Amino acid sequence: MVYHRDEEILIRNMVKSDAQIITDEEIAQGWHQNVEKYETRFIEQTQGKVIALVAEYKGNIAGYINIYPDSKWGSFANQGYPEIVDFGVFVKYRNNGIGSKLMDIAEEIAAEYADMVYLGVGLHSGYGSAQRMYVKRGYIPDGTGVWYGDYVCPQYADCCNDDELVLYLSKDLN
Repeated sequence: MVYHRDEEILIRNMVKSDAQIITDEEIAQGWHQNVEKYETRFIEQTQGKVIALVAEYKGNIAGYINIYPDSKWGSFANQGYPEIVDFGVFVKYRNNGIGSKLMDIAEEIAAEYADMVYLGVGLHSGYGSAQRMYVKRGYIPDGTGVWYGDYVCPQYADCCNDDELVLYLSKDLN
């Protein structure tokens, strides 16, 4: 399904062959990644568990975003709220409006399921641009504090500042 098309940007559902392309692009920009993550996302899409979107920029895969309509993870798990998971735009395609368009479409889809959407954003500096974008879009901390993996990180606990250290944010879609 195509969700958006203009002269430069196309937003569509993920297809199986996208998994390897996304993996190769992430490895090329220095990220540690494996294709199984995206193959699993495609399988979950065929099972109706996720809406997996891919952005093309001038015909090249440039980014992706995923919406779990009734997420099983994080601060609003199993409460009927959609979660945005694994949102990324490859470095060489940034500053072309791709991320904003992906978020616009993801929020429109989320609004079909509930009046609120949430996401977890990493806390290390690699997530700085995402943190700023979410705030500009109206996302606010959910008040549960910092999470590490699937659990709230207790006060004064030691933790590792890696991709698993996140703050959950939510946005009212009304």
